[in-house]
Amino acid sequence: MKKSFSLSWITSKQPRKQRKFRYNAPKHVRHKLMAAHLSKDLRTKYKKRSFPLRIKDRVKVLTGQFKGKIGEIERIDIKKYKVHVKDVDFKRGEGQKTPYPLHPSNLQIISLDLDDKKRKEAIERNVKKKSSE
Repeated sequence: MKKSFSLSWITSKQPRKQRKFRYNAPKHVRHKLMAAHLSKDLRTKYKKRSFPLRIKDRVKVLTGQFKGKIGEIERIDIKKYKVHVKDVDFKRGEGQKTPYPLHPSNLQIISLDLDDKKRKEAIERNVKKKSSE
C-alpha cells in the first residue's frame, strides 16, 4: 500500500483506506473535510447543504453533553479534525475550564461569517450558478 496521498482516489468500502485518506490528506483537502451542515434557512438561501467551517461562524452543537448550545468558533484544529466553540468547555478537577474539542459532523452552522471577501464571492458564485440551472 502506498503511503503518499492521492487525489485520484475516489472511495472505498474499507474503513482502513478511508482512515488512510484522511490521515495523509494535505491541508487544502483537510479544510474541505472540516465542513458542517447548514441550518434549514441557510440551506434554502445558499442552495447548498454544507460549508467548510471558519473562525467566527456561529454554530449549534447537535450531539453530546453540550447538545443545543450555540456559540462562535474560536479555533479550528485541522490536524486533529476538531473545532473549539466559545462557551463550550468542561471543568477540570481544580475548577479550571478547558475548551472541549468537537467534530464538525456534530455541528450545524447557524450563521456564516462573511467578512472574508473571497468567501463571500465564492458563496455568491455558487448561488448564481444554482439559480441558473
